[in-house]
Amino acid sequence: MINNITVIGTGYVGLVTGTCLSDFGLNVLCIDQDESKINKLNNGIIPIYEPGLQELVRKNYAEGRLHFSTDIISGIQNSEVIFIAVGTPPKDDGSADLDNVVKVAQTIARHMNGPKVVVNKSTVPIGTARLVKKIIEANKTAPYRVDVVSNPEFLREGAAVYDFMHPDRVVVGAQNPEVKEIMKQVYRVLFLNQKTPFLFTSPETAEAIKYVSNAFLATKITFINELSELFEKAGCNIVDVARGMGMDGRIGSKFLNPGPGYGGSCFPKDTRALAKTSREYGVELTLVEATIAANEKQKRRMVDKIEAALGNLQDKTLAILGLAFKPETDDMRDSPALTIIPELIQRGALIKAYDPKAMEEAKWRLEGIPGLELVNSPYEAASEAHALVILTEWNQFRSLDLIRLRENMQEPIFIDLRNIYEPIFMKQQGFCYYSVGRS
Repeated sequence: MINNITVIGTGYVGLVTGTCLSDFGLNVLCIDQDESKINKLNNGIIPIYEPGLQELVRKNYAEGRLHFSTDIISGIQNSEVIFIAVGTPPKDDGSADLDNVVKVAQTIARHMNGPKVVVNKSTVPIGTARLVKKIIEANKTAPYRVDVVSNPEFLREGAAVYDFMHPDRVVVGAQNPEVKEIMKQVYRVLFLNQKTPFLFTSPETAEAIKYVSNAFLATKITFINELSELFEKAGCNIVDVARGMGMDGRIGSKFLNPGPGYGGSCFPKDTRALAKTSREYGVELTLVEATIAANEKQKRRMVDKIEAALGNLQDKTLAILGLAFKPETDDMRDSPALTIIPELIQRGALIKAYDPKAMEEAKWRLEGIPGLELVNSPYEAASEAHALVILTEWNQFRSLDLIRLRENMQEPIFIDLRNIYEPIFMKQQGFCYYSVGRS
């Protein structure tokens, strides 16, 4: 029976994985080289915002199943199964940077003291499991057996704990039947439940499933976004169109909400990495390439849309509500805000911005941009503003005091890039209202 698990990396994926596995009754050691982060975790301070995670960390830490350390050697030597959950950020050419994965593989090789199952949890290109095994075999100091598994994550930020506990599927890429049994033990709570679909396949196929799933969802988002300009001019209502499409079981209703473009840690990075991998194999993925280009175009179109609503942006003050790439997270990686805000400022606008959870991250991601002020509430942002712009559909933005907003703005221009309000209602409230894909 597998009991001791090590998870190397305590970012979104590693911390959620380690915490949820400990809640399954396993003894889990989470490793990170960032001593400050580990100290915070040992004191019950969670370095990221993820609903439900803090409570789960504190519970399992108190019950002695969840541990945090910088001692990677101890983690390697005291566990039968080692998860690699380190960052694989994009390089300039779009490919995934595997430096962190390679370093972990080399460290495992040098310090393994018995047979190990190494599980790639990080999002990695096709062939990475082979690469990790090759590195460990070439650098290990004793003839211990090592098996490398691909076990991609499918966690939505803002719902990651729920997704881990109630997954649509668990994909395990492993060649060895014995290793498949070990992974069943790791996920025995889900496997014995018999409600969670398990797919056992090759490591290369498992790696591909992660990338192509995200590429397909990104394409679906971009498809509806690209139609928004047409519908604005043709007098259609994109919300009703998307609803009508979603009623078709072959299409489904998810990921058909128009907006300023997708962002986050997965879709932008994974589409670019998949396109780069395809080019390395001499294959052109024209649809994926078009999705990437169309998403960037959508962000720029939102800037044009804002400028058109005001006539010009020179010396105009804009209230920006929402900086995270989606609600229920503080993550700003590839957020549309990181493209839209600098471009608005470049065109002469002054920005007052607010987000319920991403203000600390915004301080360093947007630090030093002249003409940008980070404020403490939606109403402070709207004070004396010529227009208000919704960039992220936080629930608290759906119930704003509209009378208070209008009375404190210089002009009653409301630009809703997430379609969280109804046009007729907003007109009744005295606003010049603009949305996406609705005339």
